[in-house]
Amino acid sequence: MTSAEIRQSFLDFFASKQHTIVPSASLMPDSPGLLFTNAGMNQFVPIFLGEQAPDVTSWAGAIPSSDSRATDTQKCIRAGGKHNDLEDVGYDTYHHTLFEMLGNWSFGDYFKEESITWGWELLTKVWGIPAKRLFATVYSPDVAAGDPSEFDTEAHAIWKAIFEAEGLDPAVHIVNGNKKDNFWMMGDTGPCGPCSELHFNLRESDDEAEGRSRVNADDPRCIEIWNLVFIQFNANADGTFSPLAAQHVDTGMGFERVAGIYATTNGFTDFTKEPSNYAADVFAPLFAKVTELSGKTYGETVPTKREGLSEQENTDIAFRVLADHARTISCAIADNILPGNEGRNYVIRRILRRGILYGKKLGLTTGFFEQLVPAVVESLGPVFPELIEKQVIIRKVIKSEEESFGRTLERGLRLFEEIAVTLKEFGKDADTPEAGKWKHPSDREPCKIIAGKWAFQLYDTFGFPLDMTQLLATERGLTVDVDGFNELMEQQRDRARAAQKKEVIVAATEGETQVNHAATEFTGYDFGNLTAFASSLVDVVDAEDATYLVFKASPFYAEMGGQAGDAGTATIGDLTIEITDTIKDKAGRFLHKCRSALARDASLAIGSTATLNVDLTRRRAISRHHSATHLIHWALRKVLGDHVHQAGTHKTPERLRFDFAHFEAMTPDQIAEVERLVNAQVIDNAVVKNYETEFDKKPEGTLAFFGEKYGRIVRVVDIGGYSIELCGGTHVQTAGEIGLIKIVAESAIAAGTRRIEAVAGAASYAFVTEHETALRTVSGKLNAGPQDVNQKLDALLAQKAEIEKKLKAFEQKASANQADDLIAQATDRDGLKWVSAVVTAENPNALRALGSQMIGKLGDGIVILGAAFGEKASVVAFCSPAAIAAGHQAGKLVAERSAALGGKGGGKPDFAMGGGREPAKLADVLRLDA
Repeated sequence: MTSAEIRQSFLDFFASKQHTIVPSASLMPDSPGLLFTNAGMNQFVPIFLGEQAPDVTSWAGAIPSSDSRATDTQKCIRAGGKHNDLEDVGYDTYHHTLFEMLGNWSFGDYFKEESITWGWELLTKVWGIPAKRLFATVYSPDVAAGDPSEFDTEAHAIWKAIFEAEGLDPAVHIVNGNKKDNFWMMGDTGPCGPCSELHFNLRESDDEAEGRSRVNADDPRCIEIWNLVFIQFNANADGTFSPLAAQHVDTGMGFERVAGIYATTNGFTDFTKEPSNYAADVFAPLFAKVTELSGKTYGETVPTKREGLSEQENTDIAFRVLADHARTISCAIADNILPGNEGRNYVIRRILRRGILYGKKLGLTTGFFEQLVPAVVESLGPVFPELIEKQVIIRKVIKSEEESFGRTLERGLRLFEEIAVTLKEFGKDADTPEAGKWKHPSDREPCKIIAGKWAFQLYDTFGFPLDMTQLLATERGLTVDVDGFNELMEQQRDRARAAQKKEVIVAATEGETQVNHAATEFTGYDFGNLTAFASSLVDVVDAEDATYLVFKASPFYAEMGGQAGDAGTATIGDLTIEITDTIKDKAGRFLHKCRSALARDASLAIGSTATLNVDLTRRRAISRHHSATHLIHWALRKVLGDHVHQAGTHKTPERLRFDFAHFEAMTPDQIAEVERLVNAQVIDNAVVKNYETEFDKKPEGTLAFFGEKYGRIVRVVDIGGYSIELCGGTHVQTAGEIGLIKIVAESAIAAGTRRIEAVAGAASYAFVTEHETALRTVSGKLNAGPQDVNQKLDALLAQKAEIEKKLKAFEQKASANQADDLIAQATDRDGLKWVSAVVTAENPNALRALGSQMIGKLGDGIVILGAAFGEKASVVAFCSPAAIAAGHQAGKLVAERSAALGGKGGGKPDFAMGGGREPAKLADVLRLDA
């Protein structure tokens, strides 16, 4: 069987058991707290939790059979967080950053009997794996260690009957495992249960006792190939376990592992070779492409260490890395996870850069990685059609990243090499990698640790992720001071936080006997609360710059989520206080900033009633820009693709800023299309709905953002049913209130991240008015109507270009004439012609060009020219070969004259340039008899 046939046979087998075949979920998980989809069960978690009905037959792309049974092959990435295999990829033949997990599920339907029986049937009857080589593990709690639940007698009994029917000894083929190996938990609380794993003895000998001894012993030739999880308990907060109302089955089998074993064992019949996932033909197109690009071949070697490797070992590691990483990057981008600077996006950037580094080890130049994409599409496109649909954008994103990183890779590698070499030669106290500046006293000790400051410089200046530096270090027998690196990273974060315009309140008012630290209740979503809202004063906080008031409840929006805080007034008794800003402290209290420090008098007594009025004009302007941001996000995804996602945002009364993930500059036509789309929606005037719901019950297609901390209840902002995002900010009530939206700028702020700046409402009216005024002014000066400005301006520019052309020709002729006149006045000395004169030139470069022209015409001799440029003077000198042979040097001639002009200069024997700040002395300095 081919790899594709193995995959399909798995799906067909469970389809024959009435399982609905569902498509792979995106690598971008539904939960924003999860880096990547890293297991087949991720998309089924809401079903296991009872939050979603098991309606899998209605899922898009499903091949329906039963709602209570499902099967699929799921793309998974394990390259960050709890599951991180990145650093092992390439050094062995079984780790991957991207892999497929074959799985089947039961949602309250069948349980252990069917799951175990079908698993055995597929492996031994359909695929033909020798039963003698299979071992099953069952859960047996370690009572002394406090393992949960009890021995899984049901699973043991089922396996016992299966092995006995095969004529095999259950006592040999069933292995007990404790909580670590055979009890699955979703988290500290929630669904959990025992599991049974199937282990495959791949050793050359099929001796059963020997095979049993290798189960769970980290032997690469006796490995787990399938895990059957029986979800039957709920882990309670008090440490107890309760039976679930419905019992579920969750299984997972590594596709590449099975396909690789099938290939290396010639269909599970020959166990003489070392198993390798990379033997599966799913990797063949990638290996073929790497061979084509590099001229090298894959030799299947596997290193036993990480330094001092042979050339072939290094080559084979690189082949495996490139094959794995190309799959990961392509599938991630196809699922709209672009390389970036934060979270999962940074992980993808790290993987791509690691791949580029390994490509360099094969002699591949910048631009090669993009060429691996067609091989990925050939291999995986038939089962994951998004790769076919998005292969153009995948290549564009990779090309952009390669070009960006390629510009600094060479310089970074040179710096690393210098650091590594110098550490070995000069020891641990070497203080700078700049050539020629290393200090090496005789008492310095040898060192194998790269200081954190160098790792940080490689990261900060050259874009080397820490693990890349560690990889380079390991290959040279060095290590990296990770603590030192992390310390510098934290210092950088501190500087970034300090640079943010935030008010940090660290202490409450002195003299208060009791301070209320309860979070402020925000009442500002209700428009009726924005004026004359009654609340009570719970705290007064004094800071160096101002006084902050804290109320029990407030309609003032505190700055968060990129939205500026509200301003307005607070009236307490007879005192009306101007509020200029509202921020939020760590306790969730809203701090209302007063315009100036307030004297503490009776009117500010804790518990006083306050009447709060939000500045409605400011609030509405901010809300317009916030709602406009949502529309722009929606339009960008329509125009550029759904890989676009928010990377930062800021909304004020004056304008909005929206940062988003995208790999190249937008074209004028794309910007115009985004602007057209958002303004069409404004004109359509859809209702803006704001409501709260449970996170897992949010509408399908709702945008949530990785890194945001969402609780169980979230706030949905729905504009017309087309723009739906989780958002805690304030918004308009209908899209028409936004008014005209104008994009004023689009720019890059980092590799893979763009920024749009725009204005809406009154701000856009002011922007358009300003530009109309400027256009009328230009129209008046050009004596043309607004519609004729372009044509008139083009004519003027063409006329200007023609005049400049003629002027340049005139200047060249004048320069030639000036050169000829000076040469005609040359002085003969010792068989050489000398020209030394003050001339006129447009700039120092023109002076140099004139001198070069003259030495070419002069023949054997010396040319020294000077010219004044404002308050500075420049001097150039040229010496012919004969003049140099006679002992004259341009550098020395210029140095002497520059010094006389109050400056300095120098250069090579044939040409030099300098100058000074005393142009009045030029004539005297350039006299040949001086």
